[in-house]
Amino acid sequence: MGSSSSCYAPRTIYLDVNGKMQKVLFSRHCSPCDIKELLCSSSNIPRNTAITLVDPEGAMVSIDPTMPANSPNSLYKVVPLSASHPGDKEDLVENVLSHVAEQFSRAFQIKELKTEVTNRLAVLEKRVELEGLKVVEIEKCKNDLKKLQDEMSARHGGRVNCPCKSTLVDDGRKVTPRRDVPSYPKYTLSQETIDALKKPTFDVWHWEHNEMLSCLEYMYHDLGLVKEFNMNPITLKRWLLAIQENYRNNPFHNFRHCFCVSQMMYGMIHLCNLQDKLTLTNLGILMTAAVCHDLDHPGYNNTYQINARTELAVRYNDISPLENHHCAVAFQILSLPECNIFANVDPEAFKKIRQGIITLILATDMARHGEILETFKQKVDHFDFTNEEHVASLKTVMIKCCDISNEVRPAEVAEPWVDCLLEEYFMQSDREKSEGLPVAPFMDRDKVTKPTAQIGFIKFVLIPMFETVMKLFPQIEEIMVQPLRDSRDHYEELKQLEDAITEESPFMIKLRKDFEKTGMKPQ
Repeated sequence: MGSSSSCYAPRTIYLDVNGKMQKVLFSRHCSPCDIKELLCSSSNIPRNTAITLVDPEGAMVSIDPTMPANSPNSLYKVVPLSASHPGDKEDLVENVLSHVAEQFSRAFQIKELKTEVTNRLAVLEKRVELEGLKVVEIEKCKNDLKKLQDEMSARHGGRVNCPCKSTLVDDGRKVTPRRDVPSYPKYTLSQETIDALKKPTFDVWHWEHNEMLSCLEYMYHDLGLVKEFNMNPITLKRWLLAIQENYRNNPFHNFRHCFCVSQMMYGMIHLCNLQDKLTLTNLGILMTAAVCHDLDHPGYNNTYQINARTELAVRYNDISPLENHHCAVAFQILSLPECNIFANVDPEAFKKIRQGIITLILATDMARHGEILETFKQKVDHFDFTNEEHVASLKTVMIKCCDISNEVRPAEVAEPWVDCLLEEYFMQSDREKSEGLPVAPFMDRDKVTKPTAQIGFIKFVLIPMFETVMKLFPQIEEIMVQPLRDSRDHYEELKQLEDAITEESPFMIKLRKDFEKTGMKPQ
């Protein structure tokens, strides 16, 4: 990543002041009145004097933030109106017309004025935030509140305030982003990073949240989605930060996982050359669904939600409660005007985008894995990119691939994710045991190991799905399918080692006999 840079560079003009050059700098957010006062001060003219600005050829230059820049070889000159001929009617009419033109120019700058007001408000609110309650104090209040809620829940012996029971916040407080959203550091991506982002080998562990936000922002610009949907770049920043703030700090289902899935989607789009095969609308649906697919995940899966009869399970009738919740939070965020990246899309087009995103997020429910893969298998041998049904099936398989694609990555990147997932599994199984609920063997810390957790998943879920996609895109074999086969072999070797060191294994029996022959006992 490069250093941060300002997106609001000052403008520079050069003046002729009594035969000497004077350099003047001003911000694009200055008003015409501010600039006039600055020009008067630079030219040793009383600040309230009415002035005009002329170029070397005597042509008048409009005094506003968009005025054309000049150079030291083409100096502007500030002329007080009193130095003209006030008695000359033509000059007077010309001055009046110039003033009217300036007023019209200001009237047509409403959008820029809105941006200016929004940015100034953000700065002021940021200052209030910094000078008011400190972040540490806020976190302390949150922790105290959580402890109080847990104590109340324990006293009443129920699950009413169970932290895993995520609920939609009706008053919108949870999804409302901070007002200083655009202020996260602006990073300049190096060419090395840009190239790496397009590959499944990208190491997702080396990046902070602000850097991941900038990478996601770059992906939307690079794919042409910002231009296609006429997104306001500031709104895109606000939306991304609102997304980050609505991922919880779970061991696995957190914002880094969101970035992982989104980066893999971006990589597959490039690797499979989908820019030439799918519409920009479909690319936008794929990327946005990847970004939103696990929003506000509570860290406890659908099985727990249903068995514990949580509020989410009741609300969604035990049908993909988490995935339905992720969709609802995604569109709650998009319903905020300051976060609606699709605000400039016409209603019919947005309806199609919304339905596409919902379909993909719901497809990430692993309970539907067999059904979705079988549907795609029936189409892959005679796949038609002009057939909407075929494309829809491909998109559901693609988001599934990206969602569970960690083992595609290099071992040093993939293996920490296994630890994170097992930690989340164990948290759930411990809770299920304490609440008398059924416990899945693959989540039980007393029964599962890394090899046993991974071997079956890689052999019977990942490899068959990616090999099916490989029929349509042969180019993914080397960079995506082969790493899965290598990972399977790696965990099978680890499993053999685990078996070898158990008390009843032939290896240990032989080892003990060898030690006994030497008169030594194994430790």
